[in-house]
Amino acid sequence: MKINSAIPAFPVINIQKAVDFYEAKLGFMARHQEKYFAIVVRDGVEIHLWAACDNSWKFRNILLFLKPIWSGSETFIAGTAHCRMAIIGIDELHNEYKEKKVLYAEHDMITEQHWGQRDFAIRDYYGNLITFFEEVI
Repeated sequence: MKINSAIPAFPVINIQKAVDFYEAKLGFMARHQEKYFAIVVRDGVEIHLWAACDNSWKFRNILLFLKPIWSGSETFIAGTAHCRMAIIGIDELHNEYKEKKVLYAEHDMITEQHWGQRDFAIRDYYGNLITFFEEVI
């Protein structure tokens, strides 16, 4: 048995706005898109975007213990995911994203980590965090 790959699935509020951001700012292309779900790809890596668009929690009364929030697609979930992506050519990608002004302010420089990786981070349109890393040789 071998686990071959993983696909991050990020909660977003509006699929179209998220896809537009991934295409214009991050260099991904939409391989599949519908109202509540999309797949964006770049260089063989894919990210699934799913709509966290349930606003009903905003209109519930104070007695949440009688009817808790539990749909799993509430809007407040958007932007809460994170993944790390292994890449080759971290300096080039960092420069590309620096030009497009999408670097995450707290991690906008490439950092050499003591565990043998160099990394930097970006946040997507809704705040989901992607850390790109390259192994130090």
